[in-house]
Amino acid sequence: MRVALYPGTFDPITIGHIDIIKRACLMVDRLVIGVAINRDKGPMFSLEERVAMVEAECAALSEQTGTEIVAHPFENLLIHAAHDVGASIIVRGLRAVTDFEYEYQMVGMNRALDDTVETVFLMADLKHQAIASKLVKEIARLNGDVSKFVTREVRDQLYAKLGRN
Repeated sequence: MRVALYPGTFDPITIGHIDIIKRACLMVDRLVIGVAINRDKGPMFSLEERVAMVEAECAALSEQTGTEIVAHPFENLLIHAAHDVGASIIVRGLRAVTDFEYEYQMVGMNRALDDTVETVFLMADLKHQAIASKLVKEIARLNGDVSKFVTREVRDQLYAKLGRN
């Protein structure tokens, strides 16, 4: 069984994330969405809310693709999280060259820790390259419309979190 780990904060999950998840499903039998517990980032949504959003957004994808998709919170090293879930592949989405520079360093460190776990980069679709959870939250905070960047369900949760209708 081919198992991959797609890690991120998913605060909130965007259509860019969903695009990477769909494409990763074409490569593996089981895709674990690693929802990072990253206190330094100060997420808007609690861990439980982010896991629930990921599960809700991925339920139909799992049926469509035939790939088992599960959400898994983690707070340890990425390579240790990969071991914990039995993943031999780490999936990373890239939007721009600046993403690659950081990811390149991370791959080097992960390879030094365990060279049996491969990292696969998936380029964001052109129409999703500008989408970042941080920017989505900022647009929502400033009363902008985030409908182009997240699903209706996630948009509603985001607006509710901000006290918007």
